[in-house]
Amino acid sequence: MTEETYIVETADPVLFCGVNNSNIHLLKALFPKVRIISRGNAIKCGGEEADVEAFTGLLSKMEKHLAEYNTINEDIIRSLAKGKETMQPGPDNLILHGINGKPITARTMHQQELAEAFEQNDLAFAIGPAGSGKTYTAIALAVNYLKSKRVRKIVLSRPAVEAGEKLGFLPGDMKDKIDPYLQPLYDALEDMIPPFKLKEYLENHIIQIAPLAFMRGRTLSDSVIILDEAQNTTPQQMKMFLTRLGFNSKMIVTGDVTQIDLPGKISGLVEALKILDNVKGIRIINFDKQDIVRHRLVSRIVEAYDKSKRQEQEI
Repeated sequence: MTEETYIVETADPVLFCGVNNSNIHLLKALFPKVRIISRGNAIKCGGEEADVEAFTGLLSKMEKHLAEYNTINEDIIRSLAKGKETMQPGPDNLILHGINGKPITARTMHQQELAEAFEQNDLAFAIGPAGSGKTYTAIALAVNYLKSKRVRKIVLSRPAVEAGEKLGFLPGDMKDKIDPYLQPLYDALEDMIPPFKLKEYLENHIIQIAPLAFMRGRTLSDSVIILDEAQNTTPQQMKMFLTRLGFNSKMIVTGDVTQIDLPGKISGLVEALKILDNVKGIRIINFDKQDIVRHRLVSRIVEAYDKSKRQEQEI
């Protein structure tokens, strides 16, 4: 007789065990000779050595599948128990699997171009209109690098500039005050990482979300660093951010030069695009309204504003 304790480390224990421990009940049916006790992320098992070894081997396969696909069910567990391969190749444009196994892909030509530029260069600029998937694709690429252990952390940043309105004196601590500016970044992460794992990443600073002002003085190595809404940086802020790049790191800068909210100042993004246009190791991807993947009305709204601006320039 032998006893072992298996610790679920890379997957959400709630998803691993199933609703009302349904997956644990299934495992007990599959291994009737093994005593199984589940507590949180620890699963204790006892029985004949061969049975316990087969049981823990299945647990390992389940955890690997759940970490990759963010989903697991009875059919998958039975297939794994029979030794069948469940890791199916995704589409060519697959970046990673999000919550509930949802495939997150590069959905347009320029999103795919950004994915390729990210692999081939240490710094990429993604420029284009609202809704074209610049930030979402960038964060998906970063999460993929983190899951595959090619980097140790993700750093996401935004300039804290209001889009036309003043938020005033917000209550709460520093996190409470800056979170409204950073919510779009949280929204994307919540699509890609289970709540349990995302909370762990944030608490352990594996994923860091901070306003641009907090970047000064840092050198970021073994990281994917993303600057969102970069059109609202000053030239000094942009230079400061770009020089944070450390060893074994990659950086993506996203922005829309038609939505500059800086009052009477030159945009650091506009200046950087001119200065860095022909620098080796940097790619600039220009998204357009054809890349807009939000509600179909969004592309029509962008087109209407572009048309109005062209008419004003002709007068």
